Amino acid sequence: MSLEWMSDAPRPFSKVLVANRGEIAVRVLQASKEAGLSCVAVFSESDSSSLHVELADESVLLEGGSLDMTYLNGNAIIEAARSTGADAIHPGYGFLSERADFARAVESAGIRWIGPSAHAIETMGDKISARSLMIESGVPVIPGGQIPVEEGADHLGVLASAAAKVGYPLLIKASAGGGGKGMRSVSVPKNLRGEFEAAAREASAAFGDGTVYIERLLNRARHVEIQVLCDSHGGAVHLNERDCSLQRRYQKVIEEAPSPAVTPGIREAMGIAAVTAARSVGYVGAGTVEFLLASNGEFYFLEMNTRIQVEHPVTEMTTGIDLVQKQFEVAAGLPLGISQQEVSQNGHSIEARVYAEDPSRGFLPSIGELVVWRPPSGPGIRVDSGVREGDSVTIEFDPMLAKLIVHAPDRQSAIRRLDNALSSFVVLGVRTNIDFLRNALTHDSFQSGSIDTDFLDSTDPSELRGPDPDRPTLVAVAASAQRLGMGSRQHIAGTESVDDHTGHQGDPFRTLGRTFP
Repeated sequence: MSLEWMSDAPRPFSKVLVANRGEIAVRVLQASKEAGLSCVAVFSESDSSSLHVELADESVLLEGGSLDMTYLNGNAIIEAARSTGADAIHPGYGFLSERADFARAVESAGIRWIGPSAHAIETMGDKISARSLMIESGVPVIPGGQIPVEEGADHLGVLASAAAKVGYPLLIKASAGGGGKGMRSVSVPKNLRGEFEAAAREASAAFGDGTVYIERLLNRARHVEIQVLCDSHGGAVHLNERDCSLQRRYQKVIEEAPSPAVTPGIREAMGIAAVTAARSVGYVGAGTVEFLLASNGEFYFLEMNTRIQVEHPVTEMTTGIDLVQKQFEVAAGLPLGISQQEVSQNGHSIEARVYAEDPSRGFLPSIGELVVWRPPSGPGIRVDSGVREGDSVTIEFDPMLAKLIVHAPDRQSAIRRLDNALSSFVVLGVRTNIDFLRNALTHDSFQSGSIDTDFLDSTDPSELRGPDPDRPTLVAVAASAQRLGMGSRQHIAGTESVDDHTGHQGDPFRTLGRTFP
């Protein structure tokens, strides 16, 4: 796919600056090249040798030692675009992607913003205003009320009144953000004040706004989201649903499409609601409308993410539609070129987020050098990553190493394919969550499709973090790792070196309960 279709008119943009890093920067840079566009990377000093810098046609150093001075420095990023002649900016996700003031500044500088309007970002980014708009538009919202409570206000009376109207259990949620930050569940009245203060503090630190609101907590609910695409000509379609119910502390872990809990009737109704939500704010671009799906089949608006999502690949795998290319096309002023009737649902796709973290120690980040990095490959396997062998994992950024995505004809085949791919994912140098992912994926509740959003947080940790089931071993990899002669405890996707700093070549590798000399 190339944007050469603009041959009869001036091209709206020809060089894209990617205002991000890591796997999403790599994803957008690759898409830019496929579209026939030049591309520019920005990077902090610690990212100077990163993969996204290597892939770009040009790169610009963002000077400074903090995020505020680099990837969150909108002025510096706009100046980088000016200095390189970039006439469009793609924000990826995270960082500045949902900052309305940045979107406005980009457009004011005469640079094309590859994303929705600042108005849409602002409206949907404030959870209270978004809920109000959904009520006006007839989109179902979670029962209860949206009662804003500002940090530092005399909140005791307001809290008590809000809780009485909503009922327990309830959720306290940040108005300005998402991703589980500034969110607390409250099951009994005595915990209300403490959880409110904790939520407000966290929201203020994460988003610069401590305003929170209260809504009813739905038990046994699933997290289901609908991908939407809208153009500037009034066209709008949904690309079916993704199920993101496997999450830990409101952070998504494994996502899949389609949802095992969504019937054709629910899919149609939820899709219509998502398109209605997008149209209500004049949305243009790729976005995601998130819902909670109750056990009785009723669903409720949760929020709208005004950007590309981490889990967008499962939609691409099941529909055959490249979402980043569609972002380019829509930003260039083209119509979608696809009707709702033309959106397909082909097979099943599952994505697992591979992190440098230690599940046995409360999922603490694991730092170090990726001495060996061997992602799986094969039919129906896709790996989106921003790292390569030799890169260092630090505490400076999110510890996600890769997204492993598979596609297969049906759900059970996709589960088996993902489990097999995870089993052959070789990482040496840092601890990972790979075995945790395998244990969750092969758990009876996930296999049957009966999980809800509380599954990981309510399941006995020993069921997910204990000894792994036997699986094919990586003898050759273990042997090569021994030859590296490293003097620290290292891991190969669950294979632990027990080198005791003696350099003894006979030290065994314990691999899933089996020992190899």
